[in-house]
Amino acid sequence: MTPLEYFDGYARDYRYYKGGSWCYEDGCVYRGLESLSKATGNQRWLDHLLRLTDGQIAANGSLDGYSVDEFNIDHILAGRVLFFLLEQTGDQKYRKAADLLASQLASHPRTDAGNYWHKKRYPWQVWLDGLYMGLPFQIEYGQLTDNDALIDDAIAQLVRALDLTSTGQGLYAHGYDESRDQGWSDRVSGLSASHWARAIGWLAMALVDCCALIGSERAVRSGLQGRATGLLDEIVGLRTSGGLWLQVIDQPDLESNYVETSASAMFAYALQRADRDGLRRDTEGAGSRALEEIEARYLSRDKSSDVLAMKNICLVGGLGGFSGVYRDGTPEYYLSEPIVSDDSKGVGPLMMAHAEWLIANASNRITTAAQ
Repeated sequence: MTPLEYFDGYARDYRYYKGGSWCYEDGCVYRGLESLSKATGNQRWLDHLLRLTDGQIAANGSLDGYSVDEFNIDHILAGRVLFFLLEQTGDQKYRKAADLLASQLASHPRTDAGNYWHKKRYPWQVWLDGLYMGLPFQIEYGQLTDNDALIDDAIAQLVRALDLTSTGQGLYAHGYDESRDQGWSDRVSGLSASHWARAIGWLAMALVDCCALIGSERAVRSGLQGRATGLLDEIVGLRTSGGLWLQVIDQPDLESNYVETSASAMFAYALQRADRDGLRRDTEGAGSRALEEIEARYLSRDKSSDVLAMKNICLVGGLGGFSGVYRDGTPEYYLSEPIVSDDSKGVGPLMMAHAEWLIANASNRITTAAQ
């Protein structure tokens, strides 16, 4: 079975992550399907996308299970697909749904520094995850509505978040607590304790996507292009011998540390996308090599069912209290989370990384033919 056959079967059999409620986990798959649709031009990916999203989006633009007042930045991510679906179909329900999500951002609570809270239930906190969940959508919505102030605000939030979460080691902490009230936050810096690979993966994707959306001139002027290049350079230097990345990304000698495939897929996407856009030339082929390694070693048949599955995905990671457990942000915490297969947070980015590979190889074939 090829990766595309795996993605096709995964989308065909996909069940909403939270029973149909609008959520970022489904949004990861939607981003992947959109990427494959653009890369291949094959109708099957758009058909999957329409079938899945139409079960959640009403004609008036309301979203199943979604409430603005929850002020959860995660819920914004899936909204990025609305711009693509509006373009493809012309159906105004997608515009109405985008307007609804934008209304959340218009009143979303912020830190005193000016960044969105991660969630209403996580006040005064900025997490790297949330930068990917909310800011690219805000830029796209600003472009749709010719509201340049929204774009400027998203850029400013991203630059500020990079300053706030920088650990001075070329990497960024998973979370920042402006109040310093959280048990996981350092009392001086407000930062969480360690470098979780998937959090940095969300950030890497946010940077390359935002740079692509705003264009090279603006990305350079704002400093985002340099920050993106610097982070990707650091990431490349932290690869394992197999070309992938560890759950606690910068601690190869940590007992029980392991190759984590969702973050590795995110880095594979970000590196290839940065290469395509000229943000950073991937002269080592780190992005494509990572993709090949995941698909060769971690996209394998399940022993019990003999069905192809993506292995070694950390189920979840966060900070603070959740389901009776306090997540303290230490390396030991991140290594304690369950490891699963076929989670959307891994498969969606793998679809995106594979789509980038298809685009690069299509370009290579065209160049070779022209020569």
